[in-house]
Amino acid sequence: MEEAVTKPTKKGGARLCCICNQSRAALKRPKTLEQICKECFYEVFEEEIHQVIVDNQLFKPGERIAIGASGGKDSTVLACVLSELNRRHNYGLDLFLLSVDEGITGYRDDSLETVKRNEVQYGLPLKIVSYKDLYGWTMDEIVKMIGLKNNCTFCGVFRRQALDRGASLLKVDKVATGHNADDIAETVLLNILRGDIARLSRCTSIVTGEDGPIPRCKPFKYTYEKEIVIYPCSLKCSVVIEKFTYAYFKRLDYFSTECIYSPNAYRGFAREFIKDLERIRPRAILDIIKSGENFRISTSTKMPEQGTCQRCGYISSQKWCKACVLLEGLNRGLPKLGIGRSRGLNNDNKKEKDVTQSNGAKSIESKQCGTLDF
Repeated sequence: MEEAVTKPTKKGGARLCCICNQSRAALKRPKTLEQICKECFYEVFEEEIHQVIVDNQLFKPGERIAIGASGGKDSTVLACVLSELNRRHNYGLDLFLLSVDEGITGYRDDSLETVKRNEVQYGLPLKIVSYKDLYGWTMDEIVKMIGLKNNCTFCGVFRRQALDRGASLLKVDKVATGHNADDIAETVLLNILRGDIARLSRCTSIVTGEDGPIPRCKPFKYTYEKEIVIYPCSLKCSVVIEKFTYAYFKRLDYFSTECIYSPNAYRGFAREFIKDLERIRPRAILDIIKSGENFRISTSTKMPEQGTCQRCGYISSQKWCKACVLLEGLNRGLPKLGIGRSRGLNNDNKKEKDVTQSNGAKSIESKQCGTLDF
């Protein structure tokens, strides 16, 4: 005889939480479809992240951890949760907020105001590094030159390196980022579509960059974006509301505007596809991550060898790192030099010679080059 499945009871027409069976259910979890109350959601959400941290040994007592803080939903919730778990479970971590100012008027300047408020709210020291100081260019200036088609390439490359440079200034042991399960599933799909075997082999790792200057970890690897934040529907709705989330319940202060330069980003199309899959099968996101984890690279596949950039000392599989190539293209008025399949300076000795002898161009060494103090 089959065992009866325990279902949440109803009280006065309202469905009760399936965990405590006392309070009214406030949301349906997208991962498990459980209907739970607000307080149980806090506990389950935070303890799941704690379990991920413990199981993967993400942190060690006494470590200095920089939280990549953009002022957006993911990084704000990460700062809140890590601060709470650090106190509750006595991790013994020194936490810092690390922000990158890309120089996007009407977007990043506003979001950084949110980060500054978070600094006060969570009592975490804040460090801001800017593209202008590191590279001599802002994203506004880059977009004026390159246009909207390839600007995300510049921003992504510069941002990754800027985070490492800021982390080195803070002398931290790791950088924690707010990449959630949706982000990782999108990245798996993007790397398959691009045929990028090297990135596909490591994009699902919860800790990356261990062979580089400063490792990065993703405590939200298995956390759905819908549980972090999504705008709620009307409070007058009588049915169980699926869109109440951690940031909403906690009334966290975060910046919700999307980047003004990314409406046509390639990742956006992958994101829409992932959302469509999730509507059909909620566990599709975790399934894609699991598939990515199970990919194995053939031993006969030639993988790029990790080295260091000859110009700035940053990690690179080429003579020049991508940031140096892109920056040199900007400085010479050839912004497409490092875009697409062309390897530009890394593939053309004559160009490399011309670069060194070029006149009238901004010098990389004044901003980008010089050894990194790791």
